[in-house]
Amino acid sequence: MAVKKYQTEFAGKPLSVEIGRFGGQANGVCVVQYGETTVMVNATMSAQLKAVDYMPLQVEYEEKYYAAGKIKGSKWIKREGRPTEDAILTSRLIDRAIRPRFNHNIRNEIQVIATVLSFDGINDPDMPALFGASLALMISDIPFNGPIAGLRVGRVDGKLILNPTYQERATSDFDIVVAGTAGKINMIEAGAKIVPEKDMTGAITAGFEAFKGLIELQEKIAAEIGKKKKELAVFTQDAELANVVRSFSEVKLQAALYAPGKAKSEFYEGLGQIKEELMTEIKLKYKETDDLDKKLDEAGSIYEEEIDRIVHKNIIEEEKRPDGRKMDELRALSAETAILPRTHGSGLFNRGTTQALSILTLGAPGMEQWLESMEVDLTKKRFFHHYGFPPYSVGEVGRLGATGRREIGHGYLAERSLEPIIPDKADFPYTIRLVSEILSSNGSSSMASVCGSSLALMDGGVPIKAPAAGIAMGLMMDSKGEKYKILTDIQGPEDHHGDMDLKVAGTAEGVTGMQMDVKIEGITPQIVAETLAQALKARLEILKVITTAIGTHRQDLSPHAPRVQTIKINPAKIGALIGPGGKNINGIIEQTGAEIDIEDDGSVFVTSVTAEGMDKALKLIKQMTYEPEPGDEFDGTVVKILDFGAFVEILPGIDGLVHVSEMSNERVNHPSDIVKPGQKVHVWVKNIDDQGRLNLTMKERKNA
Repeated sequence: MAVKKYQTEFAGKPLSVEIGRFGGQANGVCVVQYGETTVMVNATMSAQLKAVDYMPLQVEYEEKYYAAGKIKGSKWIKREGRPTEDAILTSRLIDRAIRPRFNHNIRNEIQVIATVLSFDGINDPDMPALFGASLALMISDIPFNGPIAGLRVGRVDGKLILNPTYQERATSDFDIVVAGTAGKINMIEAGAKIVPEKDMTGAITAGFEAFKGLIELQEKIAAEIGKKKKELAVFTQDAELANVVRSFSEVKLQAALYAPGKAKSEFYEGLGQIKEELMTEIKLKYKETDDLDKKLDEAGSIYEEEIDRIVHKNIIEEEKRPDGRKMDELRALSAETAILPRTHGSGLFNRGTTQALSILTLGAPGMEQWLESMEVDLTKKRFFHHYGFPPYSVGEVGRLGATGRREIGHGYLAERSLEPIIPDKADFPYTIRLVSEILSSNGSSSMASVCGSSLALMDGGVPIKAPAAGIAMGLMMDSKGEKYKILTDIQGPEDHHGDMDLKVAGTAEGVTGMQMDVKIEGITPQIVAETLAQALKARLEILKVITTAIGTHRQDLSPHAPRVQTIKINPAKIGALIGPGGKNINGIIEQTGAEIDIEDDGSVFVTSVTAEGMDKALKLIKQMTYEPEPGDEFDGTVVKILDFGAFVEILPGIDGLVHVSEMSNERVNHPSDIVKPGQKVHVWVKNIDDQGRLNLTMKERKNA
């Protein structure tokens, strides 16, 4: 294939696509360059079907250190290892945007790999990777109902910016990624600094309108060089079997699905019992057939579709939800604090049968997490939220192992939603770790984590800017895309069979975090606006429950939490404080048991679990970094005698000269007539010369 190049400009920066020079074994491959950030995307599909009951799609995003001209900082390992959390989150972002555009009856394995080849330090590779993933699929022979595209939207000084640079993002009011087709939005990922819903909707709409140019470019390229799509052997429904399943299960499902008051376990046991009865019926009806196992598998899929159809129909036509709630009604809420005795703060949040226990730990500034990636040099992170989802939370038995992508994604969404309420380091210098343990899950455990974490932060005495809460919103839309109903606080079949999952978190004043996925083509900006408005009503109700449990942060930290005090020293004194080989600072740590962290601007953070250790450490630091001023008095020690005077040490490592004429109001022939080495004398600073040398006097002060 001849090398083909396409060039355009997008959001004020050059965008180019090259096809035919790299790769060739994958079903589709393209290289996308935005600015000087370059990403190669390969899309591959297996020839054989996989024996699974879902579409086996895998998306990987690979950061390469060479792309940024770096060698990994680890002393022992120089090769890229497991993906960073940022890489995992980008993989999920691409996956969530392209997955709805496949026929979900496909059983061939599909893999999309985006590899960052060059990184200019200005343009984030994730948006070129998203564009490239869609384009690679479009020009391949893999069946794909694209194209899709996406971009990032920021706002600096009141002005919307498309695909802002890293520098612009640092000062932006929000960081929104919006993706979709030419007609609908199908994925949103956002963080915001407490921004009103209308501003978020406006930015999302602006992004949606802007990325349509990227759709047109893909359509042009695919029309010119795209391969003919393969005709796959996909699952097709047996009409006769479908009628059997529906006739048998419809009445039973109506009774089982709409039984308000049942516990989650009873609810699913009821659905499971109907399915078992259905399988028995199928075995009897088709016992003479050669493909009974296939019939049973297909009947199970049709059974799930029947649940989907009933839930959709009843909500859209009658506003009838399985648990009897109104469209905008929350499940029962409760909130508690001070759950655990020895932790620094804890909160328990319940919404229906979803329960999150969040625990706060406060640490010294030196406990900050060091991060290294292709995109950034070693940097520090002082606030982090971790999310745990054990199998017992959904009543299952499962293997405990490494943190999965879902847990990383949910933990990050909650962390991003909480970050805007965390106090600045200057006001609260602690390293802050939150862990949300999901003890029971039935819809939106990530948003329950935001609520539980707000409780834990306030319980721990962290002076947050305002409590935050989150809620998951759903959507049921008819097959024509004309009628729809927006649901507040989705759970169970609404979550599993719904068409949208939009999670939004924030304070009473505005949004801090947002994430949306769909199972349909997408939704319009108008539906986004309606959903955010309905979510705000729910969020305010949740915040009322949270603030009833604890109105504001406690005034005192837990007695088990360390105390941190900050003092400022002259940056020129940092070397003196550290000492040769760290001798001075290590001596303070050994004497006091305190932790000491120093920053380049002269900020010194002292962390101690005891008041005595704190006081002693502060005293020693002040002594070592002391900058004398005329008039300061000391009880010093004579350390050296010369013919013209004596040197007196006023503080460890700091001494000054007492000239012989300053030893007495009477005439002194020689300093040794007045003082001896090791003698304690009372002195005060007379002046400091141009070279910073101290001139001391032993004479009584005239104003004394």
